[in-house]
Amino acid sequence: MRARPVSPSLLVEELADLIADRPRDAWVRVAVDGAPAAEPGRLADDLVEPLRLRGREVLRVPAAGFLRPASLRLEFGRTDPDVFYDEWLDVGGLVREVLGPLEPGRTGRRTGRVLPSLWDSVRDRATRADYVTLKPGGVVLLDGALLLGRGLPFDLTVHLSMSAAALARRTPPEERWTLPAYERYERETGPVRAADVAVRVEDPRHPAVISR
Repeated sequence: MRARPVSPSLLVEELADLIADRPRDAWVRVAVDGAPAAEPGRLADDLVEPLRLRGREVLRVPAAGFLRPASLRLEFGRTDPDVFYDEWLDVGGLVREVLGPLEPGRTGRRTGRVLPSLWDSVRDRATRADYVTLKPGGVVLLDGALLLGRGLPFDLTVHLSMSAAALARRTPPEERWTLPAYERYERETGPVRAADVAVRVEDPRHPAVISR
C-alpha cells in the first residue's frame, strides 16, 4: 500500500467530488468511519458545505445518536471492549430509520424519510427528533466508529486509519479501555481494505490517502 499526502482541504474537495459524481437520481449513503481520536465527525462536517455547493442536499447523522439504551449497552459493565464492539451500536435502528428508507429502488410511505437521531445516550432517553424527508440525490453523511463489517448498506465508505501507537497516544485515559476493540476491528474487519477510501491520519494536519 502507498500513502499519498494531501492537505486537509484537498482531501475534503476530493471526497466531495467523489460523492457528488454519484448518480443524481438516487440517494448517497456515506459512512465516515474512525475512532474518535481520528475525528470522523469533523471530516463529515467539513464535507457538508462543499457538497451543497455541488448541488447536493446533505443530512448529517452521527452514529452516536443510534447507541442502544444503557440497560442493554452497559449490561456487563461500562468498560467491556467486546460489548463496546458488538453491542453498543443499534444496527437495526440505523437500517430502519436512516439507511433502509434510502435504499435504491425503494418505494412506499417511508421512502426518503430519515430520522437524524434515535437515542440520547447521555440522558438515556429517546431524542424525539423529527423526521426529515431527503429528496433523491440527497446525501446522508454518517460518522462513527466501528461501522464497517456489519452489513450496513452504505454507498460509499471512508475509513480514517491510525496506527495502534497513534490511537493510544491520542485517546484520552478514560477511554483507553476501548483500545482492544479497535485492535479487534483491525484484525477481524480490516477497515483499510474494507473501505472504499482509506485515509491515514496519524497527524490530522497531514492526512494521506492510502492506495491499494
